[in-house]
Amino acid sequence: MKKKKEITRTIRILLVLIAVLSSGFIQAQDFKARTEPVIYDFTKPEITIIWITPAKDQQGVDSKQLQIEIGIISKSGISSINIYVNQLPVSTNRGFKKKDAKNSNYDLQFDHLLHLNKGMNSVKVSVTDDYGNVEESERTIHVLDDAWAVVRNRTNYALIFGADQYEEWSDLSNPVNDAREIAQELKNAYGFEVDLVENPTKQEVMEKIRDYAEKSYLPYDQLFIFFAGHGQFDEINGEGYIVSRDSRMNDRIFDSYLSHTQLRIRIDNIPARHIFLTIDACFGGTFDPTIARAGTRGGGDDQYEDISRIELIERKLRYKTRIYLTSGGKEYVSDGKPGANSPFAAKFLQALRSIGGPDNLLTLSDIKSYVELVPQEPRMGSFGTNQPGSEFVFERKK
Repeated sequence: MKKKKEITRTIRILLVLIAVLSSGFIQAQDFKARTEPVIYDFTKPEITIIWITPAKDQQGVDSKQLQIEIGIISKSGISSINIYVNQLPVSTNRGFKKKDAKNSNYDLQFDHLLHLNKGMNSVKVSVTDDYGNVEESERTIHVLDDAWAVVRNRTNYALIFGADQYEEWSDLSNPVNDAREIAQELKNAYGFEVDLVENPTKQEVMEKIRDYAEKSYLPYDQLFIFFAGHGQFDEINGEGYIVSRDSRMNDRIFDSYLSHTQLRIRIDNIPARHIFLTIDACFGGTFDPTIARAGTRGGGDDQYEDISRIELIERKLRYKTRIYLTSGGKEYVSDGKPGANSPFAAKFLQALRSIGGPDNLLTLSDIKSYVELVPQEPRMGSFGTNQPGSEFVFERKK
């Protein structure tokens, strides 16, 4: 009987142990089922700094005060933004709250007024996020002195004459259209102040040139003068002429014409230091007295960043410019197909629309490389008080 009780007791203990172990196993299974794996992301959050103003490095400015504008893209919060000018801290802004930026592409956008030194300045923006990650971006800003500011703020003028309607001479097809297209290109793409005169009389031409002789010009201002229309040459006097709307066919003394000699003297006396004269007319090359007497024959720049281009312009415009370009020599030149451009004007427009190459700067040699491909041989040379090494530049704005 005693032995039977011990067996029963042992069975009970085993059953309890089995129950306890089963309960623990079920709890462990339940815990395992309810527990998600923990994943740790050690990837560094990315911070992107975008310069809105100034948009590019090596920026040239005319004032010592510059308002910079910055956009920031960050997956985490921003704890601080520091600005340094020439390695010195000028602004520390902590506790920036994330806010809607003006541009939806940014998580944060801010601006700050800087005070710079004359010459080259280093401007650095340092951004720290809530995880302690730091991102930096730097710009070089060139504060121009007064001379550079004059170069940058120079005024370019264009005085353009086009004539295709005449009282006694036969009408032409394209000069006015050529003049309009060149005027539009210079105004819209190069920022010239354009004065377009269509079908002028001789007096109107003379008065308009007089207007420009009475203007005041800064040292780096430029004046481009363009004539398109009929031209004439007198073998007896050895003189070339611009034919105006009211020029007479049987004028033995050419009193109703504008002589190249008059044109040279009057244009040379305009007080602008840099003048480029272009004539798209028959016998235009006789503007050069040497060609009038004998008929003898009278590369681009590398790419520059913004401030280097200003330095290049200053260097090219140091010397007084009196340069002419004509569509031909001592010869008749083509008016072109009706409704189109003259061959010369077409190449001139092609040069202007070439955007001046990679540096957006078109020089006289660039233009000549385009127009010299026309059937008649264009002529380029100097006149009046031109100085050796002179130049005329077309800086594309758009």
